[in-house]
Amino acid sequence: MIAIENVLVSDDVVEAKFVCDLHKCKGGCCEDGDAGAPLTKEEKKIIDQNYAAIEPYLTPEGKKEISRQGKYTYDPEFGWVTPTIDNKICAYGHRDEQGIIKCGIEQAYNDGKLDWKKPISCHLYPIKITETKEYTMVNYEPREVLCKCGCTLGKKLKVPVYQFLKESLVRKFGPDFYEALDQVAQDYFAAKETSKK
Repeated sequence: MIAIENVLVSDDVVEAKFVCDLHKCKGGCCEDGDAGAPLTKEEKKIIDQNYAAIEPYLTPEGKKEISRQGKYTYDPEFGWVTPTIDNKICAYGHRDEQGIIKCGIEQAYNDGKLDWKKPISCHLYPIKITETKEYTMVNYEPREVLCKCGCTLGKKLKVPVYQFLKESLVRKFGPDFYEALDQVAQDYFAAKETSKK
């Protein structure tokens, strides 16, 4: 476990290798699970304030479910989450011509319609964040089957989880946190190389 102020980072975040392989997994994390994407209080407000900009990027089915369930719903286990269509694909998602699930929120962001990329829980995946009164816990939790291709690609490219998710980690915790984590990782890799000699 790596401690940076009140953030506890699992060793796997530094040690494990991972790179999303969207052409194989097809963005399955956007439909595989027990609920939609977890949302913070601030993110709920952002969706409320920017829904008009997001709506054109949604499917008719997604719009229908959002109209029926609301822009977000409450799950007893996960708290506030995005609604889903038939307990599967996120209502904000759609499949492109290659069958890959893309995020309507992110597409609105890419087109300059809003300055919020997507829920941080989506951006960080397969890292999951657990908040307690004292600590924020950062764990690497890929899906065993769905994320197998990402684990394989990460090992092939030799990219640690924390490097693949640099943008989202900086977005969540700031650049100083990421620099501290990177230094810990570099020290870890250097020590590992020294032990081999």
